[in-house]
Order: sequence, then C-alpha cells, then structure tokens
Amino acid sequence: MKIVMLWTDAMIFLLLATALASGWYIRQRPHLLLPWQRVARSGAGMVSLLVLSLFVLVGLLDTLHYRAALPDKSNGHTVYSPEVLSAFDALAGGLRSRTEKTYSAPLASYLYAKESIATADGKTLRDYPRLKFGGAHLGDPGREGAGDVAQRALLGAAGGLLVGGLFAWVVVVGWAKCSLPTRDAHASVGGHSCPPYTLRALMIAALIIAALIGAVANLSTAYHVLGTDKVGQDVLYLSLKSIRTGLVIGTVTTLVMLPFALLLGIAAGYLRGWVDDVIQYVYTVLSSIPSVLLIAAAVLIMQAYIEMHADWFETAASRADLRLLFLCLILGVTSWTGLCRLLRGETLKLRELEYIQAAQAFGVSSFRILTRHIVPNVMHIVLIAVVMDFSSLVLAEAVLSYVGVGVDPSTMSFGTLINAARMEMGREPMVWWTLAAAFSFMLVLVLAANLFADAVRDAFDPRLNRTEGAT
Repeated sequence: MKIVMLWTDAMIFLLLATALASGWYIRQRPHLLLPWQRVARSGAGMVSLLVLSLFVLVGLLDTLHYRAALPDKSNGHTVYSPEVLSAFDALAGGLRSRTEKTYSAPLASYLYAKESIATADGKTLRDYPRLKFGGAHLGDPGREGAGDVAQRALLGAAGGLLVGGLFAWVVVVGWAKCSLPTRDAHASVGGHSCPPYTLRALMIAALIIAALIGAVANLSTAYHVLGTDKVGQDVLYLSLKSIRTGLVIGTVTTLVMLPFALLLGIAAGYLRGWVDDVIQYVYTVLSSIPSVLLIAAAVLIMQAYIEMHADWFETAASRADLRLLFLCLILGVTSWTGLCRLLRGETLKLRELEYIQAAQAFGVSSFRILTRHIVPNVMHIVLIAVVMDFSSLVLAEAVLSYVGVGVDPSTMSFGTLINAARMEMGREPMVWWTLAAAFSFMLVLVLAANLFADAVRDAFDPRLNRTEGAT
C-alpha cells in the first residue's frame, strides 16, 4: 500500500502534537495543572471527556489514509488504487462492503419498498425482497428476527461489559496517579484528592458505553443497525465516517482563528490609539457582512478554480480534501471577531492594573509585558472560547452542507447526511433513519463538547479559585 497524507491529515497531526506538548508543559507546572485537576474532579466533565475521546479515536483512525496496491502490475511498477482508504475503513470493512440495493429499515431483513419478484412457478408478484446481507442467515425473519436480534444484542452487550470492566479496573488501579500532585500543597485541588463520585460516574459511564458498543458491534455483523440509504450503503458506517469531518471543521478552524483573534485582540487592547481604531473597524466591517453569503461566495469561487485545474489532483479524495481545508480557512477568517472583542476588553482591563503599570514604569519592554503578563492572563478566556466554539462550528458545517455550500458532496459529513435526508423525508413511506442517525451522532458530540466546556469554564473561573483558596 501507499501512505497518503492529505492537507487536513497534516493539520490534525499538528494539532495532536501541539496538544501532547501542551499537556507535558502543563504537567511540569503546578499552577497550570491546578485548573485541570478541577476538571478531573467534575463527574460530568470526565464522562463528557470519555465520550469525546471515543469520537476523537474514530476521527484519528479515519485520518490514517492509504491507497491499496492493485494485483496487476504494468512494466514492473506497482499500480495503486485511485480510491483513498483509511485505517477505519480497514477495521470497518464489513460495514463498508455490505451494500444493499436500496433503502432498508434499521435491523430489517427486507427492502423498504416492494418490487416485482419472479416466483419458482414463473409467476410475478409484488413483495418486499430479502436483503443480501441484513438478516440473510435467518430462514424465517418474521418469526426468528426479534429473538435473533435480542440474542445478538445481549451477547454483544455482555462482551462489551467484560471489556468495560477491564477498563474500569485499569482506571481504578491508575486512579492513584490523580492524587500524586496533591503531595505538593500548591498542586492540590482544594486540599483534597480526586473525589470518589467522579470515579464512580466514570466507571458507570464506561460500562454503559462499552455495553452499547458491544451490542452494536455484534448486531452489525449480521444486520444493518441503522438501516441503509438510497444506494444501499450502511447508515452506521456513513455516520461514523462523518465524525472526522466534524472534528476537522471544529479543530482546524480553531487553528486558523486563534492567531487572528489573539494577536489583534491583544494588540487593540494594549496599544490602543490608532491601532485599536483600525482593528475595531476591521472586525466591525467583517461582522456586518452576512457570514453565509461570504462563505458561499468563497466556496463557489474555490470550487470553480478546482474544476478548472482538475489535473492538479491525483485522486478525488485530495480534491475533496482541499475544499474541506478551504472551508475551514473561510470559517476561521469569519469567526475570529467574537473572541477578538473579548480579548480586547480583557486586555484593556489588565493594562490598567498596578503590576502592569509598575512594569512599564521600570522600563520593561512591551513585548516582555505582553508575553509574561498579558497573554498568560487571557489564556483562560481563549481556552473556554475555543472549547465552546467547537460545537457551534460542527453545527455550522451541517447548515452549510445542507444549503449546498459546505463540504464536497463526496465527503461524508453530518451535513451531507441531513441534506440527503431532506428528500427522503418527503417520500412515501418516509425514510427517517438517515436523519435520525445524523441527529443522534451530532447531539452526542455537541452535548459532550458543551458539558466539557462547562467543566472547563468552572475550573478556570477566577472566583472559584479565590473561593477554594479561602477555604
């Protein structure tokens, strides 16, 4: 096989390396570790982090791309498939390859629409034909289907509980590490180690999630758990493939947005004068332009440019990936204004504090004041805003793809699923499961991100710091 590195893959690996380096840096400094210890004490925060970690794991597996080698060779050179696959595709090969003719309901054994079927005696009748894969092992799906589904779900849930119990045991054994920093008085969380209710909530959530994953995994070997779409693709597979697109939109856009918001917001608040006027004018004008129209114009221009230079791209996946990256750039350029306003106001407040004015009186350079005093004291706002904006960016992609100016139609995303479900909801009988699957996955992802953002906000709240310090 041939390893393929797309533009968004490089961005994701850069973000992953930055997160690991930041974690190591924070771990070495107790005053930076203190707020994260508060996050570790939050039951809702840790459970939401566990759910987010599962989404991130699926997204990372879907980021390891490659092209498989074809069996035939020409002139002694290996020929590679034009289709770009990922490690997730290799793991979920069954879901990907088991395609039906058209729609089928969740856990069904028959197609969703009647067709003309030729019987053994030469007659033709209208009936629901059997699926090629869904429930194909059943002799009489009407009589055996419910019992087989229940049996497979219970067996899968039992296997998941065993794996979840092993994970819970590892967490219990390793939970002592949470209290290691508390040996240092400055690193303790309110003078206490991690409370047992957090561990209990995390263990219960891990067991429930493991049982659910086990049941779905076992059922997916014989059924289409979430049904199939118009061309017979498994909706569960499409939903899992959409996770990477949502994560790319939420994280890469943040990587683009942060430099604009951080540099311009702090510069406007600290330098003031004509610099503040110019920056305020820029983000006021940018905020006045309807973002949907600006994004639509930019995406359509980029799409026309890509079609004019189709020979630049070796595969269709690289062309779709460039459009996804460009969408992230446009979203980043148009979404930095809110955080910039917050940082400007906070910097205006900080520059009037006594220790900042004392540093200026002693002749400390502006660069050193900004890097040693201003930036560290506004990072909690940056962190909270970034985590809370993640969910809004995921929802923004769904809306943009729904109106046709989002990701490439060949890119699997929640927005493309919702857009496809628009026509399915109007047919008779109604096909509801595609929209329900996209809605459910988006709900879990956005809800987990919002709950984790709430835990981070509480942990970095200065008033909470003073309250715990007083106790």
